[in-house]
Amino acid sequence: MLVYLDNSATTRVRNEVLKEIIDVNENYYGNPSSLHRMGLMAEKKIEEARKSAAKLIGAKAEEIYFTGGGTESNNIAIFGHLSNLNRDDSIITTKIEHPSVYNVFKHLEGKCRVKYLDTDENGKISIEELSALVDERTRLVSIMHVNNEIGTVQDINEIGAAIKDKNKNTRFHVDGVQSYGKIKIDVQKTPLDTMAFSSHKIHGPKGVGSLYIRHSIKLAPLVYGGGQERGMRSGTENTSGIIGFGKACDLLYEGFDREVKKLYDLKDLYMKRLKEEIDDIRFNNPRDGAPHIINVSFKNVPGEVLVHYLEGKDIYVSTGSACSSKARDNRILEAIKLGHEYREGAIRISLGYFNTFDEVEYVIDNIKQAVKDIRSITKRG
Repeated sequence: MLVYLDNSATTRVRNEVLKEIIDVNENYYGNPSSLHRMGLMAEKKIEEARKSAAKLIGAKAEEIYFTGGGTESNNIAIFGHLSNLNRDDSIITTKIEHPSVYNVFKHLEGKCRVKYLDTDENGKISIEELSALVDERTRLVSIMHVNNEIGTVQDINEIGAAIKDKNKNTRFHVDGVQSYGKIKIDVQKTPLDTMAFSSHKIHGPKGVGSLYIRHSIKLAPLVYGGGQERGMRSGTENTSGIIGFGKACDLLYEGFDREVKKLYDLKDLYMKRLKEEIDDIRFNNPRDGAPHIINVSFKNVPGEVLVHYLEGKDIYVSTGSACSSKARDNRILEAIKLGHEYREGAIRISLGYFNTFDEVEYVIDNIKQAVKDIRSITKRG
């Protein structure tokens, strides 16, 4: 049995999406910028996908800009908000952001005042601490909605309100890559300015994402060229990727409540069975976290060793973010002050559309055996 449980890293493309991608490449392959009928047909398909991406978050179609993925969306938003940056300006983020945000802020150190918010042991920020850091020179606050490693859900409504209350001109950007399609989002009711999303996290193709930009916000583009995406992201559009993304959005919109409930039920079952079967474990994901992420540590069991042991049984989990997999230590688990004896034994189980309840027993049995074997070896050593 093959069990893929690394859906926060990437997801398997749904069959309906694959069919759409093939159809586009066979029948709608014209350049969307061309004036002839083939170009207009491709352009129409892209605009339909734009509406599909928008309706998942209650946005207007014209507020959605297609990009090359979540990392690009975050970069476009952050640098776009910070044109004409001054050394006396300040920007704020958290210590548990995805590298596509965290490393941008690191890059901007020395160019302005960069402030990093601490979190509690569940990965939640303090609204009071954030409010105290926002001042008249704060240009931007960037905070992720759902943490990709431990599943913490930040209250972006409360955060946005606190920011705008202190300085109505401060921009608020949200990395929504892990919350898109998992948690209800209504950008019309949330005081944010931009939000980033990615196709391959929702069973769509890789290499495409989107950026929500509130209609009243103007951003400076990073790339200049032919003016595609209304000048925000020049370059010939990834037509098949965009349309595949739009189809994935449609499928999510239609089955949202049912699919999210299934993820929560699967998550609860995995956590219950792990706790029953294995001693000396610790769950690092908060109880009120996202429906698809479990982060669990096994004392005295190196996470990397466990990942490879399970791989031998065709069970695929991770030690954390694929974008940080080469790092020597886990910045997220360190930020929530997880002890070293549990930090090195952490794995992430992340769920998706294709996971089933029939897989649970097979996975639990193999994790139990793996932990027993590894502990036996490390104890002898």
